[in-house]
Amino acid sequence: MESMGRKFRRLLAEEDYVFTGGIYTPLDAQIAERVGLKAIYMSGYSVALANGWPDMGFLTMTEVARTAAMIAAAVQVPVIADADDGYGNALTTMRTVQEFIRSGVAGIHLEDQRFPKRCGHIAGKTVVSREEAVGKFRAAVDVRNRLDPDFVIIARTDAYGAVGGSLEEAIWR
Repeated sequence: MESMGRKFRRLLAEEDYVFTGGIYTPLDAQIAERVGLKAIYMSGYSVALANGWPDMGFLTMTEVARTAAMIAAAVQVPVIADADDGYGNALTTMRTVQEFIRSGVAGIHLEDQRFPKRCGHIAGKTVVSREEAVGKFRAAVDVRNRLDPDFVIIARTDAYGAVGGSLEEAIWR
């Protein structure tokens, strides 16, 4: 049986683009699958708002991973989940990857914001140092390689829009 991570990687290799849309409940995921989406993105912004919170890190990793597990179980297409900043440092990022692998999603995206994070369109974002960002991404990849090499990890940077950020810094990251 093909893993969801492998299925998503195959989609990326075979398709010109993969439109995912943003969902936040199992019902949304089922509707997206029914209308023909080949993959789904579980939006952290939407999950936070659906739970009555702004997208600023109020939900815990376990709350978000549980939502991801319910969504992944509801559909037969790959789900990519927003795992914020890994919910802390490199050690907590390792646990985050482990829990999201267990959830059944195809992969996650991790960002380099400093806690408390802010949604992408909110001013005042700051990012962790290059060294800390690289350390977290390496920790995530190490866990992925050990537990499920097909699991997809997407590194996202907010360096361009961060306080003191630049295009050059975003490209480096």
